[in-house]
Amino acid sequence: MLLLKKHIILLILLLLGCFNLYAQDSTLVGTNIQWDLVKCIDYAKRNNIQINTLRLSQQTSQQEYLLAKAARLPDLSGSASQTGTHNDNGSGFNTSGSYGLSSSVTIYNGNYINNNILQKNLSVQSANLSIIQQENDITLQITQAYLAILLDKETIIYNTELLNTTKAQVGLEQKRYNVGSVARKDLIQLQAQQATDQYSLVTSKNTERGDLITLKQLLLLPTDVRFDVVKPDTISAPTDSVFAFRDAEQTALKNRPEVKNSELGVKIAQYDVDKAKAGYKPTLSAGASLNSGYATGQNTSFGSQINNNFYQQLAVTLAIPIFTKRVVKTQVEEAKIAVKQAQLDLKDTRITLSQTVERSFINVQNARSQYDAAGEEYKYSKESYRIASEQLKVGVANTVDFLLQKTLFVQAQQAFVQAKYNALLTLKIYDFYRGVPIKL
Repeated sequence: MLLLKKHIILLILLLLGCFNLYAQDSTLVGTNIQWDLVKCIDYAKRNNIQINTLRLSQQTSQQEYLLAKAARLPDLSGSASQTGTHNDNGSGFNTSGSYGLSSSVTIYNGNYINNNILQKNLSVQSANLSIIQQENDITLQITQAYLAILLDKETIIYNTELLNTTKAQVGLEQKRYNVGSVARKDLIQLQAQQATDQYSLVTSKNTERGDLITLKQLLLLPTDVRFDVVKPDTISAPTDSVFAFRDAEQTALKNRPEVKNSELGVKIAQYDVDKAKAGYKPTLSAGASLNSGYATGQNTSFGSQINNNFYQQLAVTLAIPIFTKRVVKTQVEEAKIAVKQAQLDLKDTRITLSQTVERSFINVQNARSQYDAAGEEYKYSKESYRIASEQLKVGVANTVDFLLQKTLFVQAQQAFVQAKYNALLTLKIYDFYRGVPIKL
């Protein structure tokens, strides 16, 4: 028994390993890839495990729909039996056989078959909408991760420029110190600032690597793929007017797959009520059969027996439910409760979506205001830093005052870059809820 358990555990681990390999694209193993946002989204839609699981569920729903349609057709089965008998009264060993074909078809069963077909068709549509809904979710996740990497790359550029500027300032200050025109503490302060800028650059590079891993894992790329994203030539915060909230809300409520899916959920539940009510109604079915047989020890031949014993049977059956011990009534009432629950789910979905769109609209407005304020702060801080740098270069600026201006500039620069990408992300999300595809 212990050995059997070990074999079962080993088989499960092997299957999980195979599934993990299947979820990844083996053609990318060991390659260098650099994708833009559209490519990342398309790849995720094809390879995401949750999406592919839903595709399998859709195929199951399709098979159930075909099965429901086939219930209208008659069935056909054949049977054959051969029997051997031995007795001791002198008749010896005798054989006999019987053969038959039978078929049955449901003529009427309270419209259960038609309602079941319509319901299964809606289930197929619901499965398709679930796939689209999951694709929308993964699209937003990838967009957020992708823009985080672009923010990292721009931060690295700014931090590199700051470090290079600080190195030049340290070099100039070193020359002045060598000739005795500045105090050692001024040189040390600039050298400390250079170390700080170096640390900021390393931190921003580490952040980029971490965010690249996040996106890579979100895409389910193989571990040995060297992955990077394509940085657009220019990234700017949107300046166009924001689409009106009420219009965006109505568009989302009309077109978003989660709402359509919840609406289908109500219809599917209503068909369960109709199917349950079919239990109150009579069922009419028809059947037919063809049978024949033979036995040894008879005075007639095999062919004659088959012909003489051949008979046909046709039957029509009417089953009328009279007392079902409340089974049907309970099924109907439970189906009605399920309809009410589906209606509540639809209401909750619509409310949640409206709140999400409203939140996205507010986020866009807040991000725009924050971006405008950060832009103003960055503009003046940049100019103050430029003036302080020139003053330091000609030896008329105090090192402490210069470093203070630089700190304010770095803070303003970071806030501006983050505000820019936040404004872009919030608008992309808001537009996505009203049906605009995400692209940079």
